[in-house]
Amino acid sequence: MSRFVRNARFALALACTLTAVGRAQWLNYPTPGLPRLANGKVNLAAKAPRTADGKPDLSGVWHVEAESLEEKRRLFGPEYGKNFVPGMEPTTTSKYAGNILLDVKPGEVALTPAAEEIFKRRARGDEVFPPTHCLPVGVPLATLLSEVHKIVQTPGLILVTHELDGMPRQIYTDGRQLPADPTPSWLGYSIGRWDGDTLVVETTGVNDKVWLDTRGHPRSEAMRTTERYARRDVGHLDVSITFDDPKIYSKPFTVKFTHLLQADTDILEYVCNENEKDRAHMPRP
Repeated sequence: MSRFVRNARFALALACTLTAVGRAQWLNYPTPGLPRLANGKVNLAAKAPRTADGKPDLSGVWHVEAESLEEKRRLFGPEYGKNFVPGMEPTTTSKYAGNILLDVKPGEVALTPAAEEIFKRRARGDEVFPPTHCLPVGVPLATLLSEVHKIVQTPGLILVTHELDGMPRQIYTDGRQLPADPTPSWLGYSIGRWDGDTLVVETTGVNDKVWLDTRGHPRSEAMRTTERYARRDVGHLDVSITFDDPKIYSKPFTVKFTHLLQADTDILEYVCNENEKDRAHMPRP
């Protein structure tokens, strides 16, 4: 099965779990506090806003900066994007949603034998993409697809709400340490600290159910991630994520991408089960 067919199948399965809604709510309601040009549009190139304590303010509604259709077809083949679900256009997703190891050179990072078996099982369709059953998409995939996410920065705590599955992620910046023996969860446990103007987030305690991309690259409960967030200006949030999972990958690897501010709008409510019609027709695992 080609990468394109797998990705298309996963996209269709994912879309079938979504309630049909519009693309935005509170459309064109001005986001307060943003610098604006003479024509009223947000000055996306202005200096990044700061909080009362002088730290960069990462708050806002964000969407991943997606590559062009031409670039996607160069990466994934000429058939990519010929079939898609409305609202999940191929130009609204990151290339890393299709393959988290896309930038890794051949032979540089290998899957362990156990991970290879998981990956092959998912490629054959023996294991269903979790959101097909209304289960969480997880990090980073929830921020790499067509849906937006919202960051709310407060003293001691940063909340990240994913429109895709509606899950709130908590990043504690109050000085606490990561739990020594965490119960594995979908989003894990995250603490953040500032390295100059860059927020560094360490996460552990994840479960092994999340797929890192639509191809099915796995993770284990031993995975640890280090994320770095730098708000370059009002309109751009640069992100790098280092994945360290010795049970799955032969060495750590890093991906880098950028989120674009979605001003004057907001995230939508997401309820997967409300209009879900497919599970009754799916074979039981």
